[in-house]
Amino acid sequence: MTELYAFLLTLFAGLSTGIGGLIAFHRKAKSKVFLTFSLGFSAGVMIYVSFVEILPKATDSLTEILGSVKLGNALGIFTFFIGIGFIALIDWLIPEEQNPHEIPDSNLSDKDRDKKSLMRMGVFSALAIAIHNFPEGLATFVAAMDNIALGISIAIAIALHNIPEGIAVAVPIYQATESKKKAFMYAFVSGLAEPIGAIIGYFLLRAIFNDMTFGLVFAFVAGIMVYISLDELLPTAEKYGKHHVSILGVIIGMGLMALSLILFI
Repeated sequence: MTELYAFLLTLFAGLSTGIGGLIAFHRKAKSKVFLTFSLGFSAGVMIYVSFVEILPKATDSLTEILGSVKLGNALGIFTFFIGIGFIALIDWLIPEEQNPHEIPDSNLSDKDRDKKSLMRMGVFSALAIAIHNFPEGLATFVAAMDNIALGISIAIAIALHNIPEGIAVAVPIYQATESKKKAFMYAFVSGLAEPIGAIIGYFLLRAIFNDMTFGLVFAFVAGIMVYISLDELLPTAEKYGKHHVSILGVIIGMGLMALSLILFI
């Protein structure tokens, strides 16, 4: 039953790109305040939970297996940076102009770019988002397997930052095709990589899942989440010129995550 709950949370987080695809057609949904706050909030939750909950759990698990605090911490921290390197490599392989967190200008029109270029932008953004969502799905699933309350918090944070990603896909495709249905479907399908990542990760790790695997995966996931927050969410939030809104989002995200850890974990 725990596996089912974990999968449903991951599915919720991934398919929130579809929510972005729907609200992309409403001009107020692309407001700078909304995007800035939601990205900052997501970053705050993910950074806080990575350093306060996930990485400490990873090192504790590894310490118990290895019988040494020093070795447990060293292996956990090393794996944490491996996670950062992994997601950084994915970022490096994706052209900068197709970065999924680069939200396209809502005023984009055929005068600025032709429809073929817009369609290409939307399709590549969908592909980039799918690649990024794969490890995020694994992160949500593993966290929920260990603790449902923790999984819910991470799923909400990822869902919030997936909404602007859905907008990033839907806007150019809608302007290129003038089809709301097609724009929504591209945004929706790009989010499916998240539950797929959870399923593949589960079947790959299920046979070898023990305290050592748990510690390594958790440290790896913490690195992924911190990188996404620092390299993508916060810089993108800052680009909208709403610095204090993004910082407020970070602080509120951290505060709510801290409160949830106290109350539910």
